[in-house]
Amino acid sequence: EKTGIDLFHKLIQMNPEMIIILVTGFGSVEDAVSLMKEGAMDYLLKPIDHEILLSSINKSLEIKNLQEENRNLKNELIKRDFPHGFVAHGEKMKAIKKKTDKIKNEPIPICITGESGTGKEVLAKYIHYSSDRKNKPFVAINCAAISENLLLSELFGHEKGAFTGANSLKIGKFEQADGGHLLLDEIGDMSPANQAALLRVLGTKSFERVGGTASIKVDVRVITATNKDLRQKVDANEFREDLYYRINVVNLELPALRERREEIEYLISHFMGIYNERYQKTVRRFSKDATKLMLNYDWPGNIRQLKNVVNEMILLSDKHTIEATNLRGSSLFNEDREIPRHSLSDFSSLQEMIDHITGELEQKIIRESLARMDYN
Repeated sequence: EKTGIDLFHKLIQMNPEMIIILVTGFGSVEDAVSLMKEGAMDYLLKPIDHEILLSSINKSLEIKNLQEENRNLKNELIKRDFPHGFVAHGEKMKAIKKKTDKIKNEPIPICITGESGTGKEVLAKYIHYSSDRKNKPFVAINCAAISENLLLSELFGHEKGAFTGANSLKIGKFEQADGGHLLLDEIGDMSPANQAALLRVLGTKSFERVGGTASIKVDVRVITATNKDLRQKVDANEFREDLYYRINVVNLELPALRERREEIEYLISHFMGIYNERYQKTVRRFSKDATKLMLNYDWPGNIRQLKNVVNEMILLSDKHTIEATNLRGSSLFNEDREIPRHSLSDFSSLQEMIDHITGELEQKIIRESLARMDYN
């Protein structure tokens, strides 16, 4: 019980890229001009001239193809301008990219800091693949994921028979990265003993394998990354001050995603291109409401969480547009991060209320920690 113009406004609101040809028996030049400005492709009067209608449809299809081609070219430009997923669209990230480009070929240690999920390893890979060492190996190791006793073996390798279970010679990460870059991720979790061993290698550029005596010299540029405050750990005697100054010649601090919201839409577009191609999908956009939700969200898991949300949305979608309801149905997107308010009258005792709220708080902490750690 609405007019065609009412329907036009509703359709354009649902899908701004929809191409609409309006046909009316009662039209005016003013109506035509107004609706064309609002997004109508064409405005035809009855009785319909089939040749004119066919011409309008063909013109619409050409524009639709150009829109698709433009979208594909945009994704190609993103891949070209931001290789290896390093997107620098906002002012803060452009400043980091500018600083990175100045020192990417210099043989000095770099320390990348920032919250988990902000893209520290992505930045390290950008440094490597845009530097004069790009044809040499890029090797990464997570210092927090390996026990203290095994980390030296992973870094420097070991000789056959060096310890129980060492049944053959093993080449360590430093040797594997010779000529290239070695990323020591989560270096803030390295034990004091291993910190001392690393300090010696950084100073002499040489080491011995575990259980060996021969000195091995390597040309490795070390990049370290951490989500810890190393200066604070130094003050608390949990991290060697001499090692801190050795690895922190240049510091690149990545801001949290909530501090660079201007990049969120660009990142969404970037990840949409990746996952549309991977899953052979044709998702074209997040609706205005969905985008608004994402722009206002704090993203405790940062870019990693955003990437996983876009991944989930595209994988599960069978439409061209992701709606806000789809987002709210995601286990990775917790819009309401606050603990619900309760009244004592809802419980039989104060202790029961405390136990209930403690349980909710525990769930909140676990969910946010999981998001930050990429559900690992």
